[in-house]
Amino acid sequence: MMALLLGNHCKEDIMTTETIITILSLLGTLCGSFGGIIVSSKLTSYRIEQLERKVDKLNSSTEKMPVIEEQIKVINHRLEDLEHEIQRQAGTAH
Repeated sequence: MMALLLGNHCKEDIMTTETIITILSLLGTLCGSFGGIIVSSKLTSYRIEQLERKVDKLNSSTEKMPVIEEQIKVINHRLEDLEHEIQRQAGTAH
């Protein structure tokens, strides 16, 4: 009878141990999964922020291009005027 009681007691201990191990495994899996999700989310947010900065720089330079193009036109026109003036002066000097 004593052996029967001890046998059942050992089975209960094994079931309890298995249950605890199962619960700890589940908790470890959940923590690992949620940790991975959080890290991945932070990395994605960081990368999006970096891309937004690059887009802002590109937009800034794109906005400046028409102004630069207009300035180049003005400079080219001024150079043409100066070339004509030099040619006119060279023609009158002879």
